[in-house]
Amino acid sequence: MSAALNRTVIAVDWGTSSFRAYRLDADGGIAERRESPSGILRVRGGDFATALEAEIGPWLQRDPDALVIMSGMIGSRQGWRELPYVACPATPEEVAEGLERVDWGEGEAWIVPGLLDESRPGQPDVMRGEETQVFGALKSLPADGGLICLPGTHSKWVRVGKGAIEGFATYMTGEVYDLLQGHSILSRLMTKGAVAVDRWFLEGVALGQAGGLLNRLFSARSRALTGDLPEDEVRSYLSGLLIGDELASAVPDEAVEVHLIGAQPLAGLYEAALQKLGHSVVTLDGDAVAVGLFELARRLEARR
Repeated sequence: MSAALNRTVIAVDWGTSSFRAYRLDADGGIAERRESPSGILRVRGGDFATALEAEIGPWLQRDPDALVIMSGMIGSRQGWRELPYVACPATPEEVAEGLERVDWGEGEAWIVPGLLDESRPGQPDVMRGEETQVFGALKSLPADGGLICLPGTHSKWVRVGKGAIEGFATYMTGEVYDLLQGHSILSRLMTKGAVAVDRWFLEGVALGQAGGLLNRLFSARSRALTGDLPEDEVRSYLSGLLIGDELASAVPDEAVEVHLIGAQPLAGLYEAALQKLGHSVVTLDGDAVAVGLFELARRLEARR
């Protein structure tokens, strides 16, 4: 267990479309939590101080000396303050050194910087928020690290080695799925049914993993029109195609162990897809972000 702090920590994961907060005790345990759809894009006029007070004000009234530490898109160009990225490979200590304080009249609050991976020439990659989840999961990984998948609108695949994030890659799988189901010719066939781990999803995974995605995508239409694919299974089949294509790029050909951090039902789709392709899956704590933020807060306090 991490060393205790002498005050409460309020850990905030503030993304584009959602807000999560945890009130942590002196040992990093979760005393209370709250979640809302108040992502940074819903903050009126960029008044993040008022938005934050509205979310965690009651906690601060009870504990005005609490240390607030925030990760995610709150530190982006669209957020409260844009923080410089920390270059990979990066340790929790190096990220903690990049923390910046914001003054908002309600107490002490800090923002966590994101990460930059420039290991692939001409293809820089960035993240804000996922790095904190990874840091919170470090103790659950083997001593020499491992491969972590964080499914989402923009899925992240993170390579960890000996306590540091060595690099990562982002896949816009979730966003592409939303675009296809809402703004493509396939949307006309996606009026019923829901994504499920079934025969059609797994068939889509296998076909997506084989390559030729742009051609495979049209098969979601042609197979439905010819009766080869039930119309209420188009969503599952399309999801499988996209996730299978992602895995073909993100995971080595040989069987590996993938550590998964994410919420259901999306994490369940990735687990089933990985197992379909012969990989083993270890599911990690979905509240890893709270652990990671506490670790960064502990390092911040140690510098004082």
